[in-house]
Amino acid sequence: MKIMNKGLVRAAGSVVSFGVHLVDSTLDYRVAYYDPVIDPAYANDGKRRIYIFWHEYIQFFVYLRKHCHLAMLLSKHADADVLEELARLLGFGGVRGSTNRGGVQALREMMHKEQNENYDLTITPDGPRGPRRELAPGCVYLASKLQIPIVAMGVGYDRPFRFNSWDRFALPRPFSRARCIPSGDIHVPPDLDKQGIDYFRKKIERLLNHLTDEAESWARSGDSYENESSVLPGPNFSCLYYARPKRSIGIDEGTSSLETVKAALLTTSN
Repeated sequence: MKIMNKGLVRAAGSVVSFGVHLVDSTLDYRVAYYDPVIDPAYANDGKRRIYIFWHEYIQFFVYLRKHCHLAMLLSKHADADVLEELARLLGFGGVRGSTNRGGVQALREMMHKEQNENYDLTITPDGPRGPRRELAPGCVYLASKLQIPIVAMGVGYDRPFRFNSWDRFALPRPFSRARCIPSGDIHVPPDLDKQGIDYFRKKIERLLNHLTDEAESWARSGDSYENESSVLPGPNFSCLYYARPKRSIGIDEGTSSLETVKAALLTTSN
């Protein structure tokens, strides 16, 4: 059912926001960082970034990094009206559009958010309609045009409820484990042509899928993980972690202290 009335959208957004806080506040959040400086909760290195994660895990990011000066790309379909209201309540800027179908205006708005309003950008690159876990080229185009790095966020829950939707949306069980393995900064060359964009699109898709598989396995197992940190929602105070020396990871490098990131980056070079 499409919700068109603004009052109903606001009410539904408030109800969903309450439900997200009620469930997600019980989760055991842990992140395995290569370098925590990539986390938007810090915002202490003056660098803007594009954060990408699969659509099925959007709840993880909107709760954990609320009020961190992030702009999110959302579908223009009416069924995303409630999601836009939820994002607004949690402090996200919203841009309506797509990165793969008629999304030129949306990409321009995302560029404006980064260049003129100093937002970090968030994109679910398989949204809004799939195919599931296949990366659309928009994030690569933006990274090349704006010359800001991409950070791929592999996310996983412990045995979540799964919706019968195109993305098999993941709803976490209360008091369960939630895990994230982010890459370092991924830099792509400036002014890529169509062939270059597709080349890096395939590389980053493989990397994001690898990190997601690894995060899901970590969440299921409950094992400890190299460089893991307990994290809290929101900006500034969010991470119980000491600062590591800053260093960017190129997409073809494999020198991360995290073995999973190392393996994934090596895979993308093949």
